[in-house]
Amino acid sequence: MNGIHDMGGLHGFGPVEIDPDEPVFTTEWGSRVFCMTQVIDGLGVWNLDEHRHEIELMAPEDYLTHSYYGRWLFAMERILDRRNIVRREEVDLRAAEIASDKRQFTPVRKTDRNWPMSEDARVRWGAWRKEESVTPKFDEGQRVRVRNIHPPGHTRVTNYTRGKSGDIYRVNDQAWVFPDTRAHYQGENLQAVYTVRFDAQTLWGESQAEPNLYVYIDLSENHLEADQENE
Repeated sequence: MNGIHDMGGLHGFGPVEIDPDEPVFTTEWGSRVFCMTQVIDGLGVWNLDEHRHEIELMAPEDYLTHSYYGRWLFAMERILDRRNIVRREEVDLRAAEIASDKRQFTPVRKTDRNWPMSEDARVRWGAWRKEESVTPKFDEGQRVRVRNIHPPGHTRVTNYTRGKSGDIYRVNDQAWVFPDTRAHYQGENLQAVYTVRFDAQTLWGESQAEPNLYVYIDLSENHLEADQENE
């Protein structure tokens, strides 16, 4: 889907400021969100691409004002609510009690909670690659073009590459999961992934990019098509 999360190439954000002494976590609650996410990952509540897509559904103003782990928390709460594991009203009630410095929390008495999850309901979080090979459609050095797609759901192809041509720099022929379908539980659709080399001026324009500068981007096979016009 198109949205504020796809920030590559957008104007108005200024340079990326790098602090070499930046701590891993700038807040204590951020470290807790990280730990909770890792635990829930292992319990099979969601898959990686579903979690990413949930973040993409944030309102633009919320996405820009939330921190990195604030976005993780947003996705966590929504998926847990949708799975009927921890409902939204429970989170709101407990947050209100903590904010009011309440000493005794309201006990949880929900009996229809979907927990523990059945083994069949569990999903795998990671496994981006499979220990098997696929037959690549494109060859190293071949000229390709990124398909100009605008799906309403999740996609890992960034907007600034769509419709642009580049050369296959490397073929990763191990079987990779296709995030665009796995995010919506429409199958893993195993396929090759390619490292594509783009001329920066092709991406940003001659007046905005330096000559002889290249950008290397990993793209799934389903995101590419042969560019016979510019071979």
